[in-house]
Amino acid sequence: MQEYSSKNALIDEIKKTANLFIGEFEDISEANKDTRYQEVDRTPQEIIAYQLGWMGLLRSWDSKEHEGKEVITPEPGYKWNQLGALYQSFYDKYRDKSLAQLQQLFVDVVDSLIEWLNGFSDEELFKPGGRKWAASTSSNWPVWKWVHINTVAPFKSFRTKIRKWKKIHAAK
Repeated sequence: MQEYSSKNALIDEIKKTANLFIGEFEDISEANKDTRYQEVDRTPQEIIAYQLGWMGLLRSWDSKEHEGKEVITPEPGYKWNQLGALYQSFYDKYRDKSLAQLQQLFVDVVDSLIEWLNGFSDEELFKPGGRKWAASTSSNWPVWKWVHINTVAPFKSFRTKIRKWKKIHAAK
């Protein structure tokens, strides 16, 4: 897993990969946002909804912890072995948004996430136990790892998915 020397390095990588990721959707038409191809497991709408869902969960875990509420990961009503159902909840939540709305929402959520990250000290971000929710699994990851696996990593891997989707779509 990629590591970061500082909070600024993490934020810079999020900005870079988020811009590359969302840029992949510029040439997809609204009429095709829900088009599914067997070779790609998600539609363009679902790919963005997935990203929005995970970034929202990160922020909600932290908000709940700050409010003194119990944080249930990944989400109340879902277990780590039920992620498919959780993903479907993300798709359903954003189903009625246009592709342009999804793209703008993505940009706004990334900006908000970066603002949130700027509020962390280096110790909170990089040391295990910086947040209780981050220590809620046996992995006891520091916050930065949770952020990385729910932003930078899927921004890169899902960029590959949307490129494959566009290649198939162009061939049809």
